[in-house]
Amino acid sequence: MTETDLAEIEAIKQLKARYYRLLDTKDWAGWRALFVDDFVSDTTPAGGKRIEGADEFVGFTRKSLRNQATVHQVHAPEIELTSATTARGVWALEDVVRFGPGVNLRGYGHYHETYEKLDGQWRFTSSTLTRLREDIFNGVVAVYISDRLRRILLRASRRAMK
Repeated sequence: MTETDLAEIEAIKQLKARYYRLLDTKDWAGWRALFVDDFVSDTTPAGGKRIEGADEFVGFTRKSLRNQATVHQVHAPEIELTSATTARGVWALEDVVRFGPGVNLRGYGHYHETYEKLDGQWRFTSSTLTRLREDIFNGVVAVYISDRLRRILLRASRRAMK
């Protein structure tokens, strides 16, 4: 691996760090700038949906979170440069979403992503989320969310979002 390769990989790590800082601080305009226009988000493996288009993805995320407090931690990146202007990566994820007083979700999984370098800047071209585990917790109790219970909760939340 060359010094240039290492610099490109570091730039992708910085892109991912900005992704979560801007998401968790709800800087929607800054967050939108990190994606190519035809970005694809696929959370179907985690029980979510597939969204095509960066504007659609940012709008959906903004509406879904409704300025809820979120905390995302990613680590252990596996980044592969596939050309001078493309790359792919896998990141381990732990996230916490506060739905309301005493109702929090902690999730664990991976992001599988692709990137493209445009005008000297790396951007996200696609992202697929997989989940290994989800827990609902408060200060006293934590409950593991099984696949069956997750499907029930997703249906209920979709109805509530309409």
